[in-house]
Amino acid sequence: MSTNEELAVPQQDLAEAWQQTLPERLHGGDKAEVVADEADSRTLRVHIKTAGHQMFEFDFAVQYVDSREIDIQLTDVEKDGQTVDERTDVMQELIVDYRRHLHETAQALHHYTHS
Repeated sequence: MSTNEELAVPQQDLAEAWQQTLPERLHGGDKAEVVADEADSRTLRVHIKTAGHQMFEFDFAVQYVDSREIDIQLTDVEKDGQTVDERTDVMQELIVDYRRHLHETAQALHHYTHS
């Protein structure tokens, strides 16, 4: 049974906090864009572009289940504008890595989301 509270931070403020915090947790050269999901006030849309010649782009939906817990869904992976198969070992390693960075960002913002 969860005793965590509902998220009370305005979505736009949360998106801005994520936009400031997430790049600090990514690999050097990777870029991230975080925006509020207009359809769901508990969800942020995260777009990550990898550094280097790989040119992969990952899209995630990060939903706050409550003020402390997030649920992360991979929504798309592209290379040069084309959808790629995310089931390969290399892609799975990258996805696991980025999911970890997303969780680290949420943890870094606990003071902000759970007050």
